[in-house]
Amino acid sequence: MSLDTLKAAAFDLSPEPAMVVSADGALVAANEAAEALFGQGLGLLARGRFLAALPPGSALVSLINRAVEEGGPVRERGVEISLFGLPPFEADGAAAPLGDGSILLSLHIRANNLGAERAESLRSIVGLGRIMAHEIKNPLAGIRGAAQLLKSGAKAEDAPLAQLIVDETDRVRRLVDRMEAFSDDAPPVRAPVNIHQVLDRVRALAANGVADGLILRETYDPSLPPTLGDEDQLIQIFLNLVKNAAEAAHSRGDGRGAITITTAYRHGVRVRAAKGQALHGAPLEVRVVDNGPGVPPHLRDSLFQPFVTTKTYGAGLGLALVAKLVAGHGGLIDFESEPGRTSFRVLLPIASQEDLTA
Repeated sequence: MSLDTLKAAAFDLSPEPAMVVSADGALVAANEAAEALFGQGLGLLARGRFLAALPPGSALVSLINRAVEEGGPVRERGVEISLFGLPPFEADGAAAPLGDGSILLSLHIRANNLGAERAESLRSIVGLGRIMAHEIKNPLAGIRGAAQLLKSGAKAEDAPLAQLIVDETDRVRRLVDRMEAFSDDAPPVRAPVNIHQVLDRVRALAANGVADGLILRETYDPSLPPTLGDEDQLIQIFLNLVKNAAEAAHSRGDGRGAITITTAYRHGVRVRAAKGQALHGAPLEVRVVDNGPGVPPHLRDSLFQPFVTTKTYGAGLGLALVAKLVAGHGGLIDFESEPGRTSFRVLLPIASQEDLTA
């Protein structure tokens, strides 16, 4: 059996819907999974121009165009698929050039949008944050005060033990403060924000702190419209992502750690930020990429959940809070990771004309 025959068999038998689109936009092949998903519409559309039949702003068109522009495989998570009059649904999409100008397009059907799923899961710890703040902070203050009194009258050899109590009490207090952040259900006060001003602020803070000694690069799309958000929360989101990226890059230990921040406009990307809400556009993309060791495979499915961390002494709350803030902005966060490259992507909505003139 020839290699081409094997490839064709793999295409036909793949459980994921897959299609091949020619350079002129025609559908030239579709596997059984795609036929089962879309019915006879694929066969009928194969006689015409596939891309021309897609709705304006289609995420599939954007995905295919990116694969052509970048000359390699590209992926998008949580894109909206709308074909042949069927109700829109969400899927992960991948597109890859095949060498003859055609594009292989494959879909992985998703039950829920990542933004909605994570927003729901984070609600379960809101009450926990309130309880911890109320039940722990007052006793902590008493313990710390008692430890300071003991330290002032302790023998020289006992003073370090009293200081240890003070230090550990402060550490627990900081943990409770971070947990308390989850109890704030108020939506952010949003206004038009220049995302590049936010990222410049984050870069300046990182360069003089956590990212000292690392290579910092940025590739910005200067034509991006403003996003609609809370500037302080946006700074918090990206400062946390850059901090994590810096720690990963530093862990290389070879002095060649690097962080790259990029921005782009992704046509056709739509997300559902909370359960029950309609899909809405979130085309403004920010990526924070590091060249560290990557996220361990066993943590990848739960990385945005609270108390999940790769750090020995980490609390596992940073990315959970980031996911909560992104969802509150009507956006989505996801990531791709392999040894030597981890990319966190945040998708945000853009400010409407009404927002700009308000």
